[in-house]
Amino acid sequence: MKLKPCLLSLLLVSPLSYAQNQIVEVPSADITISEDQARPMSERGGEFSLFGSEGMVSLSDFRGKVVAIYFGYTQCPDVCPTNLSLLSSALKQMTEDELAQFQGIFISVDPGRDDPQTLEKYTQFFHPKIMGISGAPNDLDPIVANYGAYYEKMAYSNSAMIYGIAHTSEIYVMDRNGKMVGILPHAASPKEIMRQLRAAMALTE
Repeated sequence: MKLKPCLLSLLLVSPLSYAQNQIVEVPSADITISEDQARPMSERGGEFSLFGSEGMVSLSDFRGKVVAIYFGYTQCPDVCPTNLSLLSSALKQMTEDELAQFQGIFISVDPGRDDPQTLEKYTQFFHPKIMGISGAPNDLDPIVANYGAYYEKMAYSNSAMIYGIAHTSEIYVMDRNGKMVGILPHAASPKEIMRQLRAAMALTE
């Protein structure tokens, strides 16, 4: 799902304060995350390290497993719940052996509201094989760019939420070596999700 890009006014959060669940808000300059969907899959992806409820999490922690990565935020009204529900439905149809070879990662682009505990509660609602992580914008933004994803903060008028975040809604499938091998579009069916995950599991390590 692609939405019109604009300048973002984000709050900087230090990695240490984020990890300790003590968000410190510091004014920052406007940040633009450009929409870059034309990049070939071979140029997307890469290693990253962000914080989860149990500390630092890196993509390399799951070497040997197939990983599905999704960028979103917990207060997303419909897009994120739709895609995570479809991913969950696919996982519920997998065997225990297949689940042992898989890890889902939800990367929040809203670190100011999505602390590690909030992310854990949110992702576990959908499936225990999905974890939530995030970090300071200066750590998060290069990851978003490397994956060819996109997000923008949008102010709400007459809303208690104050702002929402428009973002890409693709699921990025990584093979056992951390290389991107598939991109699932918004609202991909559980059948198609299973097909791509199993195809990635079948690849030679």
